[in-house]
Amino acid sequence: MKFFISADIEGVTGVATGVQLKKESEYQRFRKLMTQDVNAAIEGAFNGGATEVVVADGHGNMSNIFIEDLDERASLISGNNRVMCQLEGLDDTYDGILFVGHHGREGGSERTVINHSLAGICVNEFRINGKVVGETELNAAVAGDFNVPALLITGDDAYVEEVKETLPHVEAAVVKRGIDRLAAELLPPKKAQQLIKEKAQLAVEKAKSVEPYRVEGPITFEIDFKGTNQALMTTTIPSVELIGPKTIRFTAPDMVTAYKHMWGCVIIGMAATQGVLGQANA
Repeated sequence: MKFFISADIEGVTGVATGVQLKKESEYQRFRKLMTQDVNAAIEGAFNGGATEVVVADGHGNMSNIFIEDLDERASLISGNNRVMCQLEGLDDTYDGILFVGHHGREGGSERTVINHSLAGICVNEFRINGKVVGETELNAAVAGDFNVPALLITGDDAYVEEVKETLPHVEAAVVKRGIDRLAAELLPPKKAQQLIKEKAQLAVEKAKSVEPYRVEGPITFEIDFKGTNQALMTTTIPSVELIGPKTIRFTAPDMVTAYKHMWGCVIIGMAATQGVLGQANA
């Protein structure tokens, strides 16, 4: 029984504001809490019957988790040059995917904490075949292409409500109550991590009875960017069509291909924010 954990930080125990993830002393605190939340999910997964767990660090530079503190039964995918972004390493050998510390989408509930869609600097919204999706639903659809079911989500209550509209079967550990994008009512870490452990165990125990979330191809993918410059520069990829000042569209045969295409567009969008050669002198 092999399981994949995709870990983010905005939905981690204790996080309520972006300052906590940017001020160096605060960021180091929340790296520790992120590691502890992931460890709680690892422990729960093994209690539920897992024999192998792989964790993909998926926030920012994707090098946040303290490897020296990680549960020694798991391995860690770290570092930021990844073709599959938050899903690097996922394939059809896994029995399920667990999302730890994730968050709501940019255009979702006004209560979900630090809501954004993958790259807050440039993305407003993602749509798959016309359906608006956040990071978790998008990642779950890619996992479905590998026949891997989404089993667990952890984060704030508004995020959980949002995701359950698409993935009603997932186990959920609500570790905070969203008040505003930058405010939350928080569970103490010991209580939150005990909840994560219990929910991860339940999720793994029922893995074989959960159907993957599948979106059949062809996939029409749309991205609303925050700036016209970001959208326009993605059209350097010939398959990308500009359908509005800030909106692009492309079509892919399946979700895995669409995900790679999306990530390429987002990378270009981020680079174009200040001008793609803005830092180059030669």
